[in-house]
Amino acid sequence: MKLSAHYVAMVLAGFLVLLQTLPARALAADGDTLPQIRARGVLRCGVSEGIQGFSIRDAAGRWSGIDADFCRALAAAVLGDPAKVTYVPLKASARFPALAEGVVDLLARNTTWTLRREGALKVQFAGILFYDTQAFLVRRPEGAGSVSSLKGATVCVEKGTSTDVHLREYSADNQLDIKPLVIDSALEARRAFYGGRCSAYAADLSHLTAVRLEAPGGPQTVDILPERIAKEPLGPVVRGGDLSWLTLVRWVLLTLVTAEELGVTRDNLQARLADPAVKRALADDDDVNRSLGVERGWMVRAVQSAGNYGELFDRNVGLHTPLKLERGLNRLWTQGGLMYAPPLR
Repeated sequence: MKLSAHYVAMVLAGFLVLLQTLPARALAADGDTLPQIRARGVLRCGVSEGIQGFSIRDAAGRWSGIDADFCRALAAAVLGDPAKVTYVPLKASARFPALAEGVVDLLARNTTWTLRREGALKVQFAGILFYDTQAFLVRRPEGAGSVSSLKGATVCVEKGTSTDVHLREYSADNQLDIKPLVIDSALEARRAFYGGRCSAYAADLSHLTAVRLEAPGGPQTVDILPERIAKEPLGPVVRGGDLSWLTLVRWVLLTLVTAEELGVTRDNLQARLADPAVKRALADDDDVNRSLGVERGWMVRAVQSAGNYGELFDRNVGLHTPLKLERGLNRLWTQGGLMYAPPLR
């Protein structure tokens, strides 16, 4: 059968359109993430729709928080400029599709590391940026008791979160007959709780601490119950298949931890580079740089941008911020916490 030139042209055009619309998850397997970021000139970072201390935008449009600052440190490392970040606010239910489709280069969005997510969604966690736990926020006088007082109660929870899974499991294990009210976004869940649609709001403790500050009658009108019903290790997430990008994101995080272990801060960094131990830790390894596709000085640039991990924590959620969070599990391992960086060399 002889095909007309017009028909062939239509088929070729359709094929080209198909190539252009292939999902970015296929590209991640080729190790192309960093070259794409470089070509674009900006890092696209998936963040929350607004959680104080983690990722929140002010009236001037500037993002702040642990997650936002981590993205700046990563941009400084790979692009040489912490300002070269585009923040993409995402609901919990939309975050993994956005990552898979290449809308963002990574998630730095208070996301819990689980086996199911890595195994079923084909994503990879680059480490733990914040050790958290799951808790409950209730109105007073309901807050005078414990989780057992929520037997048969309706509890608000955000859609697409590990919180929903843990809540159902905890309720079943303890015969509480809790009725989850699954809400589309964290913002709407807060409104539902304060609007009286549920007796409690279940979420990460850090998130509830921020939500408590927004109570219409003031934070003294609500309580966080004492029980912690699940572990919530939060960290940055990348698409599976790009080992170089995963390694780079992971070691930017660990570089910040290493800097704190060595007593290196944003202010004393340049002076401390004369210290042999600091110089060894943060010095360039040209073989590693070539393998990862990153330019010399990337670790130093990360610390210059964010400071060490302790500074990152204290500046955004520590005792001198509105959240007033203790370091707790996020202390260094030498101080009774879980933060620990493997050797860089």
